Amino acid sequence: MKPRILLQGLGALALFCLFSFNYVEKRFFKKRIFDNAPVGEVYLLVDKSDYECHVYDEEGWYASYPVVFGSKNLADKYMEGDKRTPEGTFKIISKRPHEKWNKMLMLDYPTKESWEKFKERKAKGIIPKNAKIGGGIALHGTWPNDNIVVDDYTNWTNGCVSLKNEHLDELAQWITVGTKVTIRR
Repeated sequence: MKPRILLQGLGALALFCLFSFNYVEKRFFKKRIFDNAPVGEVYLLVDKSDYECHVYDEEGWYASYPVVFGSKNLADKYMEGDKRTPEGTFKIISKRPHEKWNKMLMLDYPTKESWEKFKERKAKGIIPKNAKIGGGIALHGTWPNDNIVVDDYTNWTNGCVSLKNEHLDELAQWITVGTKVTIRR
């Protein structure tokens, strides 16, 4: 009787392991429940360490959305091609639909602060003398029906911040050209 119980236990353990390795936690957004939309001026805080984009309005925190980035290395962007997401304070400079990633909320990267950090790193020899700073950083969606990249923390962009398409659609309703976006680690 003991071998039979042992075999049943091992079978149950094997099934548990099979399902637990294939399970991906769905990441949900959080929002103030009594407001249908943010109140007044909106700004965003992208926290790379928490993989979240927080929306603030005149009353404080409004919502948080799960996001992913370019590189698993969450350090500041050094140069073009490193796939890192830049840190600093930026502004939305344009909003437009995008054929692959739903929408693009373009940032004003590189800013004066970005250029200063870039030049300092070059002078110290941290990056090559012929390196370029890069550009084209945005908040954007995912490929159609590809929310799994956000749910399983797959950093896949070239340095942009990626949200689930339905979250980006909601966020884009409140974001205007000129909206402040702070990205930090």
